[in-house]
Amino acid sequence: MPMTITEKILAAHADREQVEPGELINARIDVALGNDITAPIAIDAFRKSGAVSVFDRDKVVLVSDHFVPNKDIRSAMQVKLVRKFAREQGLTHYYEGGQMGIEHALLPEKGIVLPGDLVIGADSHTCTYGGLGAFATGVGSTDLAAAMITGEVWLKVPESMRILFHGKRGPWVEGKDLILYLIGEIGVDGALYKALEFEGEVIEELSMAGRLTMANMAIEAGAKNGIVAPDKTTRAYVSGRAQRVYQFYKSDAEARYSAVIDYDVGKIDPQVAFPHLPENTRSVKEAGNIPIDQVVIGSCTNGRIEDLRSAAAVLAGKKAAADVRLIVIPATPGVYRQAMAEGLFDVFLDAGAVISPPTCGPCLGGHMGILAQGERAVATTNRNFVGRMGHPESEVYLANPSVAAASAVLGRIGSPEELR
Repeated sequence: MPMTITEKILAAHADREQVEPGELINARIDVALGNDITAPIAIDAFRKSGAVSVFDRDKVVLVSDHFVPNKDIRSAMQVKLVRKFAREQGLTHYYEGGQMGIEHALLPEKGIVLPGDLVIGADSHTCTYGGLGAFATGVGSTDLAAAMITGEVWLKVPESMRILFHGKRGPWVEGKDLILYLIGEIGVDGALYKALEFEGEVIEELSMAGRLTMANMAIEAGAKNGIVAPDKTTRAYVSGRAQRVYQFYKSDAEARYSAVIDYDVGKIDPQVAFPHLPENTRSVKEAGNIPIDQVVIGSCTNGRIEDLRSAAAVLAGKKAAADVRLIVIPATPGVYRQAMAEGLFDVFLDAGAVISPPTCGPCLGGHMGILAQGERAVATTNRNFVGRMGHPESEVYLANPSVAAASAVLGRIGSPEELR
């Protein structure tokens, strides 16, 4: 029976020749991931179960990235608990401090997640790794605990939606704009428990950063996972990073899809998602005169070196508006070092930016950029729910790094084209 890439990966990990949408399966996992918010709950469940050791110390990965550097006593205690468990279990992959990066940027960078993997994480944006051609999805902390003990996960095989992008991207249109446009078209529940499979010549031309960005936000359309078939771009990325054997999968030509949607990207402008849902998208040209107080460039969605280069290209020789706080957050120590070596930090500092160490901080309203009542921010993050970045009466507008950078200079939501 013909299968999609998602179905093939799940079948292989369930030791089955084939699987069909709707089936319930037990599947072996390659990576089980937790962070400083979700791992403590999983560790508590792990201990209450009577378990003594994790199923594989190389496959359980813990990253303290959300409230770090620790913002208060409670967050410090959370990280201490995770650190103690990691050391007790002898985990190969535990990251904090100077080794820590935002988890969904760090794991691909280090070659911990690879094409063909089955990855679960107690974080909804675990679906990021689909950009590498892996099946990756978020789970609850108790599910993570079970996976840490057994090395397996129980799940339902999702139906797949095939999303084709053809044509030529316009200036400043990035992967972030493609996924925002899709979410705007189908809604935040338009792919509920589906696999979003991204295809077409436009996807083939995207960098790995762009692909990871698109897969990252699949959850914002309600999807179980997002995925891109691996190709020469994928191979170039994982070559030299991979710490073990990996496998490329691709969908069969006759594979079944619940829907097939085709977009001409030549008709897609840079997008802005207005409060308070990622589906409230419109062209940046239609944003209107909306003054802002803060711009955040970073996160697991857009904190990679390509994202920082995009922002720096706009900011070079310019300064953020006097009333705008500009915060730049490289996603990993590797990105931080590379941005510094390329002179991007000089651009950001000359523009009046604050450069933060890697952290998820402001994205979830944790720290490093909390909004006060009535304030507005343009952010390259992935969610703009009520109170997401601070006060419940604040507003978050989602955009790509170039639009965020231009908005910082303009003091309002705007396009890089306006700065020419």
